[in-house]
Amino acid sequence: MMLQIQKKQNFNFSVKKVVLLKSLVAILATGLFAVNNASDIYTEKLSKNSIFKPIKGLNNKQYDQYILGKSFFRIPWVESPSATTARDGLGPLYNANTCISCHPANGRGTLYKKNSNNLSRALVVRLSIPSNNTKEHKEYMHKNGFVPEPNYGAQLSINGVHGVMFEGRPNLKFEEVKVTFPDKEVETLLKPTYLLEDLNYGKLHKDATISFRLAPTLMGMGLIELIPDEAILANEDIDDKDGDGISGKANKVYSSLTNKIELGRYTWKASAATVVEQIANAMHNDMGLTTPLHPNENCTKTQKKCNEAPKDMRYEFDVPQNRLDAVEFYLSNLRVYKPKEDEEFKKGLELFKKVGCASCHITSFETKIGTIRPYSDFLLHDMGEELADGRVEFEATGSEFRTPLLWGLALHEKINGEKPRLLHDGRARTFQEAILWHGGEASKVKQTYMNLPKEKREELIKFLGKL
Repeated sequence: MMLQIQKKQNFNFSVKKVVLLKSLVAILATGLFAVNNASDIYTEKLSKNSIFKPIKGLNNKQYDQYILGKSFFRIPWVESPSATTARDGLGPLYNANTCISCHPANGRGTLYKKNSNNLSRALVVRLSIPSNNTKEHKEYMHKNGFVPEPNYGAQLSINGVHGVMFEGRPNLKFEEVKVTFPDKEVETLLKPTYLLEDLNYGKLHKDATISFRLAPTLMGMGLIELIPDEAILANEDIDDKDGDGISGKANKVYSSLTNKIELGRYTWKASAATVVEQIANAMHNDMGLTTPLHPNENCTKTQKKCNEAPKDMRYEFDVPQNRLDAVEFYLSNLRVYKPKEDEEFKKGLELFKKVGCASCHITSFETKIGTIRPYSDFLLHDMGEELADGRVEFEATGSEFRTPLLWGLALHEKINGEKPRLLHDGRARTFQEAILWHGGEASKVKQTYMNLPKEKREELIKFLGKL
């Protein structure tokens, strides 16, 4: 009991320390706040390593922090206990042993392994059940935004350390769906069926929600945090007062950094408020690593071997605060790809706006270091039943998603040698397929696109490929 009390006290101290360090980072450390020239951040070079380098102007101390964070991001973690004490603590249950397994060269993940029909580790399975309004479930909803599945937790783990069985395997099957344009062009969409196989910890809860999620790009994560809250909230139109059919709303999420409700910015449903919280969430769910923000192993109560797995008792956390800060610094100070805005690009941008895409994929925000162009409003939108995953995350309903960021799309083929799979579950093979899956609030815009002459549709698709 004394040990448990001490660990709780340490955790409370660590969280307070995080808040303090966040303030110090903003003032002293984060290179983005010291940038004087946009060219220090952006690169127009379209290559595999475009977003794998730091912004310019880091001093020696900052560069050392960047390299330290890069090492924890790239080098594999191993299970405990190990002689490699800097990187042990993997699991007991996990999906991947490195961050780059899901984010190659800091970019988007692929749906399948290279030259294979096997799903890649970049596709994860999120699990939850409806709240029954008990005190326990209300606490989950307040702190996590959802209630985890009782036997398997928040995310299905496809790997386990020695002596701990993995949880299961995801699989996807697709059914072809034909869509006919007014000009008689026919497009084939792939409608997914989600499958879970080889479940080793019993049956799923009868009301379990299963959502497949493909890893997004990590480009510009630090820039996103610089967007003022009021700039995002200014685009809310919850009651659709302007009558355009689009009624975006912000996700309000619990932050374990501030112990308050904050504006969500990150993840497919905008359920994380800050870069460091998103990193800690991924470390916990994807690699089974404990941090000051997630001090407990990712084992459920029913997973006996997982709970009994050996731990390195010399350290309180697998990833202590200084290492978590280093990874945050690394990801916050990556170069950002910016396409050349030539006449062809500007022409495509005007068409993008004319069709109505920019109603949600807002083209720019002003920040303290200048204009940034993520092509998202960071708000939740109802995308209709065809895209709905049924998963609730804080104020996001089962059919609502944060507007996906479009910047960096041009990098995917350079990094992975193949065109990007789009939407939250990777079902769309092309930009046109992704557009045709849009429903709900985006139905009118989709119809406008479908009514364009074929050459204009091709022009818009070409523009998207440049972002």
